[in-house]
Parts: sequence; structure tokens; C-alpha cells
Amino acid sequence: MNSNNCKVILISTFPLPYSKIGSWTTLYKNYIEQEHQIDYIVCEQPEALFPNCEYTIVENSLATKIASKILKNIRLKYLKALDKVLPREGKYIIQIVDNFGIIKPLIHFLNSKGIRKNGYIQFFYHGHTPFYTDFASRFFYESIDEMVLLTKDSYQLHKNFYNQLPCRFSILHNGIDTSKFYALDKNLKNHLRIQKGISDKIIFVWCAQDRPKKGLHIILEAWKRVFKKRAAIELWVIGTEKKASQEGITFFGKIPNNELPEFLQVSDCYLFPTLCQEGFGMSLIEALHCGNYCIASAMGGVPEVLQYGAFGQLIEEPHVVSSWENAILEYIDHPIKQNNFDTNLYTSKSWNEGMNEIITNAKLCLNSSD
Repeated sequence: MNSNNCKVILISTFPLPYSKIGSWTTLYKNYIEQEHQIDYIVCEQPEALFPNCEYTIVENSLATKIASKILKNIRLKYLKALDKVLPREGKYIIQIVDNFGIIKPLIHFLNSKGIRKNGYIQFFYHGHTPFYTDFASRFFYESIDEMVLLTKDSYQLHKNFYNQLPCRFSILHNGIDTSKFYALDKNLKNHLRIQKGISDKIIFVWCAQDRPKKGLHIILEAWKRVFKKRAAIELWVIGTEKKASQEGITFFGKIPNNELPEFLQVSDCYLFPTLCQEGFGMSLIEALHCGNYCIASAMGGVPEVLQYGAFGQLIEEPHVVSSWENAILEYIDHPIKQNNFDTNLYTSKSWNEGMNEIITNAKLCLNSSD
């Protein structure tokens, strides 16, 4: 089989390009705008189309919704769109991101067409911990050909949790656009800090949507304690509206994504108090690339992202307010800490290269099965 005859089809539950902020949708945007191997995108109608990729648009009409409801299969419309581009004779690779529920109807669909053996299903999981119980997982892992995870630690969790894992596994770290997120020259950073009136302060940043699992309430309580003990510090809260007034805190609310780099570039220390098993943490690597020292929860994929403390400080008890209080105080008293970050890591360039390698290897697997 000539690998050029193999069609790569991405099934996306979001229109691509996606007009709102999203982690994996941004990764695919950066990828498809460069040299890529995606032939078709199956998705609902986006506001604009990628010019270097073909589409099959998922219908979202009233009739489609009614048919999906009657058949109790909301994914029917995706399979109907997929059918328009799926090769009947040639080879194909189907990529799916986080949509566990589509696998069973997809396998039945491919078997009904008699072409399951012609294809290779890659499932990209952006969580950290196993999704299924051990028994419920068996159909899923026997149905897909490859599971792509964000970290090696996540793979170890899966390997230790399940009794049977018959599919292949790959690791693809998240990556960000380093033309936007990068550390400033020291003189330029100092100049911008003077302009903003913060040259005499140590600036901490928290950035996320204000959901309990993001840990803002823990940071705000720790900040009350810290601010009573230290001066010339300020906490910038980005992504959520102002709560009750609190000394030493500025709430910026939601800001355009293209303005975020400057906030990170002029600040000093990034706080990442996640209280969930975070898959990777895009904002964390954005802060690292912008030169921030990072203090983060030792949960999920975060320890691997920070190279187990080489790029920042890991909080082993993130639910304990005093853990954050002590870590912040330690940084204030020793602010010369560097993040020692390798800027070649976690870039959109490395993600693109990794994606191309994953697709190329899948094509080789299909070729060897002939």
C-alpha cells in the first residue's frame, strides 16, 4: 500500500477552526495551518474553513435532530457525514478527540460497511486518569488501534489500572505558539513593569475560569494570610470577575487571548492550584514559556509538565491552604528563583512534528497488515 493513498479523517465535535478558546482545538488549528496530514475534517459548519483541508459538514437541521432522537443516537449525524468521505477500497485513519461515546456506533458502522479492517482508529485523550472501569473498558480498547495520551504518567496509570490493554499507546505533550508566548528581554520587561507601575512589586498570576476545581478559593484564602506578612506584592486574577474586595489583588476578568502573553511576560510567579487530575495544563506551559516561576499542584499530569520540580515548585497537599501560604512566602523571600525551563519543550512545533510522526507510524501499521 502506498501511504499516500491512505486518507486521514478527523472527526471533531467542535467546528474547526473553533471561534472560541479551547486547548485541543487550538492545537489542531496550529497544526493544520502548517504542514499537516489531515485530508478531511468531519464537523459542524465553522465560521471559516481551513483552505488546505477538505470538509464534510455535519448537518444540524431539525430533521437530523429528530432522526437522532428517534434512533437514540446523537452521533448518527457524524457517521452520516463520515460516510461521504470514507473510502470503500482504500485505507483510512480516523482521529477522534475525547469522544468516548462515538466508538461503539462507529465500529458497528464500519463493520456494516465491511471496511473496519481497512482502517486505523486513533483516539486522543486529554484527560489523565482512566475513563472506564476495567470491565467496561474491554470493548473500547479492543475497538481502537491507538490511544494517544498527554503524559507518560497517564500511560503508567492506564497500564497499572487495566488488566487488558490490547491497543497501541503513544504520548503527545501539549504545545503552545511560542511566537506569542515567550520570555522578554530583561531590559524590555523592566521597562514594561515601570510603565505599568509595578517595578517595585512581585507579581503573582492566577488564570482560569472560576470553577471550584481550579482552586481560586484556596489561593484567595492563602493570599489573605500572606498579605498580612509581606508588602510590595500583588496578585492578578485573570479569567473571572471580581469577588469581594481583598487587599493586594487585581481582578481583570476575561481578557482577549491575544492579550494574555503580556500579563505573563511582565509578572513573576504563576500559581496553578488545580484540585483535579489535570491532563496537562495549557496555561501552565504558557507561563513557563513567558519566564514565570511556577507553583503548582502535584496532581494529574502537572508533575511531569514541571519535570517533577525542575521547572517550579510542586505542592503535595494542594487542598491545604497553608501549603500555598508557605510556598508563596518562600518565593517572596527568595524571588531570584528561576524556572530553568527548556524552551524547546511543549511548543506547537514539537506537537506538529509529533502528530506527523504518529500519523506516519499509523500508515506504516496499515501497510504492514496487507
